[in-house]
Amino acid sequence: MGKTAFLFPGQGAQYAGMGKGFYDNVTVSKAAFDEASEAAGLDVPALAFEENIRLNITEYTQIAMVATEVALLRALEERGISCDYAAGHSLGEYSAMTAVGAIKQFDTFALVRKRGIFMQEAYPEGGAMSAVLGAEEALIDEAIEGVEGIVSVANYNCPGQIVITGEEEAVKKVSEKLTEKGVKKIVPLKVSGPFHSALMKGAGERLKEELVNINIANPRVPYIANLTAEEVKEASDIPGLLAAQLSGPVLWTQTIKNLITSGVDTFVEIGPGKTLAGFNKRIDRNVRTVNIDKYENFEEAVAELARGEAG
Repeated sequence: MGKTAFLFPGQGAQYAGMGKGFYDNVTVSKAAFDEASEAAGLDVPALAFEENIRLNITEYTQIAMVATEVALLRALEERGISCDYAAGHSLGEYSAMTAVGAIKQFDTFALVRKRGIFMQEAYPEGGAMSAVLGAEEALIDEAIEGVEGIVSVANYNCPGQIVITGEEEAVKKVSEKLTEKGVKKIVPLKVSGPFHSALMKGAGERLKEELVNINIANPRVPYIANLTAEEVKEASDIPGLLAAQLSGPVLWTQTIKNLITSGVDTFVEIGPGKTLAGFNKRIDRNVRTVNIDKYENFEEAVAELARGEAG
């Protein structure tokens, strides 16, 4: 029998109204949102449910996203669905750690609120990120080499989609070099910072200071770290990985491949949108991904997962 992994999306998947159906209909989901408000000192339901410009500003996006993901996770757990592994894309790594019991729910919300602020403040100039589509890793590495300024790979999302990050001018120069080499599509991302670049090291140091004050436990089941794409089983490893994650690349393609090698054949994407399901199709078409996003599709998703466990 195959294994199940819970996956949690990162920043960029947010939309106004995410999680509202669960808040209105599931007691444990409402409790999660309310606890997020208490931990963050914000009205998180208003932030997540109503049309507002703050939802796309990093220091607010992050707490709204993680509150939604944890609220959906609690609804799923209440129905008896569990995982053998967990992983989260960038910000989603915090929801994954909550899922496996490494960090308590309240502490996760408080930490994510601070993480968003630290990242927002780390590089006020803004920086840039761009998704490079249809290019090989080696070609991108070659284009980055020799460019003045700070620029690097942020995300290895799936075959044919790699994100670059750094100073705006340096990202622009790499994009121009790739275009000259025949890359047809490079998409600038609407972000408020050069995430997963060396420009985020200061934010990582500030985050590490916060992690010292948080009680971290050994995960109940392994979660996969963005930075290494390897299983994390020891609490002592977590602070360093989370601090370095802000300035290091997200090894998502390798994360999914390693989970498949470990026997995972069912992935459950918990949170807004279907971004990670899309990546999975590009990584391995043989695996199944079930989405937990909108409340009106929740019963159907739970039934599908229950059928899989029975099989």
